[in-house]
Amino acid sequence: MPAIAKVTKEMIIEAAFEIAKEMGAENINARTVSQKLGCSTQPVLYHFKTIEDVRIAAHIKASEFHIDYVTSLSGKYERPMLEVGMRHIQFAVEEKNLFRFLFHSNYYTGVSLSDWLTGENFGSLFPILKKQANVDQRQAYSIFSQIFLVTHGIASLLANNAMVYDEAYCINTLSNAYFGTMHLIAEGDLS
Repeated sequence: MPAIAKVTKEMIIEAAFEIAKEMGAENINARTVSQKLGCSTQPVLYHFKTIEDVRIAAHIKASEFHIDYVTSLSGKYERPMLEVGMRHIQFAVEEKNLFRFLFHSNYYTGVSLSDWLTGENFGSLFPILKKQANVDQRQAYSIFSQIFLVTHGIASLLANNAMVYDEAYCINTLSNAYFGTMHLIAEGDLS
C-alpha cells in the first residue's frame, strides 16, 4: 500500500488560490480546500488556525501572481508603462475572480493609497518609469499614481460588469493620462 502524501501548507495555499481563481474567494473554506486536495479538513485546520488565515495566505499569493502578470513585459506596446497599464486591465478581464479578491475584498485595510502604490506592490516599476519619462523618483510616483488610478477605474468596471473590452479605447485613454501628466510635470503644476 503506497504511503499517503503529506498535505503541506504550500499545497493548501495553492488550493485556496485556485479556488479563488476559479470560483471566487468567497468559496474558500475548509471543505472546498480539502476537496481540492483530496483529503479531509484536518490538514487545513492543522496548518492554519482559521479559514481567514487561509484566505490571507491565498490573497498574498494572488497579489504576487498579479504583480508577475502586470510586470511581465513583452514589448507589445510602445511604452513600458502603457504595457503595465494594459496588462492590469487585461488581468481584470481575464482573471475577474482574482481581481475582485485582490481589490474588492478589504484586505488592504489601514494601508494608505500612497504607501500601497509605492510599496512592494509596484515599487519595481519606478526605475522603468524614471528611465522612460526621464524624470526623478517623485515625478515618477506622480506619473504612476495618476495613470494607475485611471487604469484601475477601467479595470474595475471591466471586472465587475459584463462590458465589452475595447483595447484601442484603453490604449488611447492611458496614453492621454500619461501625456497629460507629463505636460503637468513640464509646466510645474503636478507635485
